[in-house]
Amino acid sequence: MSALIDAPDLLATSDIWSTSAACSELWMLLRAVGDETPSIYRTRVKGLIAAETSLEPLEAIRRMRGELQERPESFKNLLRIIPVEATVPTEIGEIVETAQRLAEKIPGDESFRVTLEKRRTELRSREVIDAVAERIDRKVDLGEPDWVVLVEIVGKRTGVAVVPPDGILSVQKERALLSSEGE
Repeated sequence: MSALIDAPDLLATSDIWSTSAACSELWMLLRAVGDETPSIYRTRVKGLIAAETSLEPLEAIRRMRGELQERPESFKNLLRIIPVEATVPTEIGEIVETAQRLAEKIPGDESFRVTLEKRRTELRSREVIDAVAERIDRKVDLGEPDWVVLVEIVGKRTGVAVVPPDGILSVQKERALLSSEGE
């Protein structure tokens, strides 16, 4: 199995001891939110799962967030679920070109930040972030951006997405919000 399937729609993280359980959990969650035939793959990176879904990645995240709010007990092993809109070879030029193309949806008066996760690569974070940011003609806001340009490097393949900040499902943060709302 490659480090990253050719074109996953979602990446998910778990702790390294519960990856198998997290794979099953993600499969069941995707089925619960309307995908009858999700495909889940373990990657070579411990704690990282790739998924293909018939749902649009952001719609899958939105529905799973609703599931977390309704049935938080369904989330035992998953830590984060991240959308992937395009997958490219891990070459700075390819990453930059794809990020720039996807970032065209950012309105001219809105801001962005680049968020990079890298695994199994020698590329330097600053090199990738700077190259992507300088090619997107929008205001950078590291604190409260309107959009996030996600770059997920996994070995020789890189997933890229341009999403609003709530386009990433962070289970622990969502749980904290739920408990603070319940108080």
